[in-house]
Amino acid sequence: MYMMLKHLHLTAIAISVVLFILRFIWLMRESPQLQKKWVKILPHVVDTVLLASALGLCMVISQYPFVNGWVTEKVIGLVCYILLGLVAFKWARNNAMRLVGFFGALSWLVFTAKVAITKQPLLFS
Repeated sequence: MYMMLKHLHLTAIAISVVLFILRFIWLMRESPQLQKKWVKILPHVVDTVLLASALGLCMVISQYPFVNGWVTEKVIGLVCYILLGLVAFKWARNNAMRLVGFFGALSWLVFTAKVAITKQPLLFS
């Protein structure tokens, strides 16, 4: 069960990141691709699978947010990634702010990956 959830989670992460980057490129190029129905729906489906697999992994390995520091930091990283993604896609009023949001979101993603790989908290150690 653990290996299946882990692979599902990692696959969902990869798809989510690729879609995030692709959608950002289309945003910066003002591509009509952004208006397609699948582009608006698929990221939400993938992110739902990502979160569901994360919850499943928490249960299988008995590691929980606000109990285990490294899992808590992954949640913090996820929230920051989402907020900066919102800056990049919705809240920014110009391309400079979109770029700040985009690279900020990717930075939190790298942080979250490092915490996940090491299983060691970096912020509150």
